[in-house]
Amino acid sequence: MTVDVGRLPEDALLAFVTAQRWFGAKTREPVGMRLLDQAVLRKEAPVVVDALAEIRYDAGAHEVYQLLIGLRERETGHAEAVIAALDGWSGYDALTDSAAARELVHLVRRGASLPAQEGTLEFHTLDAIPPDSAAVLSVRPLGLEQSNTSVVLDDELIVKAYRRLEAGPNPELELLAFLTRHGFANVPALHGWWAYSGPVMDATLGIVQRYVPGSVDGWTLALRELDAEPERFLGRLRRLGEVVGSMHSTLASDVDDPAFAPEEPSAETLAILTATLDEQIESVFQQLPDLPVLAPIAGRADEVRDFLGSLSHFGPLGRVIRHHGDLHLAQALWADGDWTIVDFEGEPARTLPERRRKRSPLRDVAGMLRSFAYAASAIPGAPRTFEQRAREEFLTAYRGAVQSANVLPDDETAADRLTLIFELEKAVYELGYELNNRPDWVAVPVASIARLLEAPAT
Repeated sequence: MTVDVGRLPEDALLAFVTAQRWFGAKTREPVGMRLLDQAVLRKEAPVVVDALAEIRYDAGAHEVYQLLIGLRERETGHAEAVIAALDGWSGYDALTDSAAARELVHLVRRGASLPAQEGTLEFHTLDAIPPDSAAVLSVRPLGLEQSNTSVVLDDELIVKAYRRLEAGPNPELELLAFLTRHGFANVPALHGWWAYSGPVMDATLGIVQRYVPGSVDGWTLALRELDAEPERFLGRLRRLGEVVGSMHSTLASDVDDPAFAPEEPSAETLAILTATLDEQIESVFQQLPDLPVLAPIAGRADEVRDFLGSLSHFGPLGRVIRHHGDLHLAQALWADGDWTIVDFEGEPARTLPERRRKRSPLRDVAGMLRSFAYAASAIPGAPRTFEQRAREEFLTAYRGAVQSANVLPDDETAADRLTLIFELEKAVYELGYELNNRPDWVAVPVASIARLLEAPAT
């Protein structure tokens, strides 16, 4: 067949995209979509096409998504993932197909370059990918993800395709490549990636990395252990603090790489941060619905703004570095007696330039502390003192591991105050996220915002 997924019905493609968990505008109504570019990754059946699609909204707003589309003759399966029919063929989500996942790995291993209709797809290798076994590659989805699609290949590799695209390198690619090259062992090694360049944009499309077999994420581990074995879990959090501190030390270790060299925060850096925080507060608090659960923070936007704004006339802030950007318990995997940190894309609701910006490493620390607050609320059997003890265990170990990197404020009291500011920033972000995605969880950031506003000045 002549391969052109642009011939698939627009309404079917749009219905497929908007039904996916990774579709990021669930509260907005699309008015249409169109394919911007496409490249054929595999010409024989099953045909595999990598396409960039534009979703359009009112007032000229739009988003670009990556669609990996497989094409098979209708009777050959994948009915559960079918998008639409085309000339006796079925177009379906290619990442449900082992042949498509295998093709992506082959292309990365070869360092291939493929033409699209308008641009080019480039595949890159960083670390050698293990050769295929003689057996047929098995593929299974990895978890319930928000902004991408990951599949596990034979419990050895993960292929992760980014769905909502923005111009520029994805921060996960940059951070994983840096940490892999600098020998940091507590991340899954990056094997390679693929990217698009062309008139639409230049963007990272996906990565191939090592899979961590037998792992359990920190959130699931908390659900398992906090009720029956809280001391055991608290001990694991000490090690997690060490790992996060070592990660930040590694990220601050290369003064010759301008993309990663630690920097003193400039007046411009602080002005950008303050403006970003003001915008975030305005966006969230202006749209608060009239709900009883929100009563503790209703009408307190100015208090939040004043608290966060104190950063602009704060004392020494330490240095800013590249950081994880969305660190919480579910982003840490426990396996073979140690932690592995994953998912370096940053907060999905923030723009790519924001996610790539150097910030205080204490933003990551605050994210993990916020996760302890969620765990304390979500697990009825958690000890009453869990959140406070978790903070103490994690922070003590973290400070010991990061001390030599000289990225934190010299004064521990100043570091504590700065951490509180970032916790409040994170809680405001969570409030907006939960209102839009998980209303049953709104009470957690509400309680934290109210508590943080009452925190004594230090």
